[in-house]
Amino acid sequence: MRADSTRASDRCRVIKDEVFQPWLKERKIEDVEAFVPDMAGSARGKVLPADKFGSSVMKIPEAIFGQTISGDYVTNKLNVEDRDMILRPDPSTLRPVPWASDPAASVFADCYHSDGRFVDTSPRTVLRNVLGKYEARGWVPVVAPEVEFYLLKPHSDSNAEAEAPEGRLGWTEGARQPYSIDAMNDFDPFINDLYAYCEAQDIRIDTLSQEMGPAQFEINFLHGNAIELADQVFLFKRTVREVAIEHEMHATFLAKPMSEEAGSALHIHQSIVDKSGENVFSNKDGSASDLFYGFLGGLQTYMPEALLIFAPYVNSYRRFLSPWASPVNLAWAVDNRTVGLRVPEASPENRRIENRLAGSDVNPYLVLAATLACGYLGMVEGQKPTEATEGSAYSDEFDLHRHIYSALQALSESEAMRSILGDNFVSLYCAVKEAEYREFQEIITPYEREILMFNV
Repeated sequence: MRADSTRASDRCRVIKDEVFQPWLKERKIEDVEAFVPDMAGSARGKVLPADKFGSSVMKIPEAIFGQTISGDYVTNKLNVEDRDMILRPDPSTLRPVPWASDPAASVFADCYHSDGRFVDTSPRTVLRNVLGKYEARGWVPVVAPEVEFYLLKPHSDSNAEAEAPEGRLGWTEGARQPYSIDAMNDFDPFINDLYAYCEAQDIRIDTLSQEMGPAQFEINFLHGNAIELADQVFLFKRTVREVAIEHEMHATFLAKPMSEEAGSALHIHQSIVDKSGENVFSNKDGSASDLFYGFLGGLQTYMPEALLIFAPYVNSYRRFLSPWASPVNLAWAVDNRTVGLRVPEASPENRRIENRLAGSDVNPYLVLAATLACGYLGMVEGQKPTEATEGSAYSDEFDLHRHIYSALQALSESEAMRSILGDNFVSLYCAVKEAEYREFQEIITPYEREILMFNV
């Protein structure tokens, strides 16, 4: 044990001497945030003085991966001792923190046991393990997320309905204005700072558009490596919240934050290339390949077992019941936004599948791991998809889980997901979600107090 810790410490010092300290000193950085994403996709870690960073081994409790969204813990049967884990900073992720009052930087850390093994319940490790299965077959996933969010008027009353903030002239948007340039211009100061902060952190965002809801926006990311894109989405969420606060607003990635308004999604464009960079979804003659149909078939077959990762909270299932641009099944079609699995019109080298099921409340590492896991199983098993849908899929049968407990049961019992995402991870993730569901069930809602209380 001691020898392993010493080796980890030596590696940290090498990183400090060769990478971290010159970068930190050049930018006069005073503090460094070293963090790992937890099950919810929140940052857990430590803040260190820059001149001390890398000089000793960082540790935090492994139990952070058993923490619920409200801060409670579930028992991890594989960690009843509440052990520490070693945090090893990833030098490629070092970035400035542009909103910090004093010069600061952030860095992602990977999680290891004292014997050098990855902590297999870490979301970043779960995604890395799925990518390893692709690598073993000579495949490389290419992903491009699209993330939706709302800006909100700030308030501290949790019983009050969320409301859109005021625009430039004190006007609150009342009508739905999808793709409106003028509606976006109402929030130009926020948008300009958002782009500037993203550029400072090398978050490679592309286009911004106004969505269906009031002060609801969607940002598109440039395509690339799945780990890097998950890191960018993680950082983007932090950045949006910080910029909103600077402009006296709140931002939310809740899947369904407003009654009678559109939900917020996280769409994932995905394709697979071989080692030469050729898209394996297309044959030499430009037609769709068996691997393309296998990936589609895998999504249709296994996503019901993995839906808890795409819809991780009780609120997530409200989005599926909304009439506003949310899928209700796993139908697929070309250039059809009513389906859960959309295939955009594209050239053969750019053929891809857009998974439209996830809400923006997801953990980006886990949702990328889950969608790629389902597609991988379909490719290696030679799965076949259904026939492509003609017309609107909204009128087709609703074949998703209608509430979180059925999704929880499906994931817990899924041998396929346990085999590819990891048995330890699935058990702990389900335990966390079950604890969150029990906590929700203890809360009496305004509907129950107002409608049921004196009428039943």
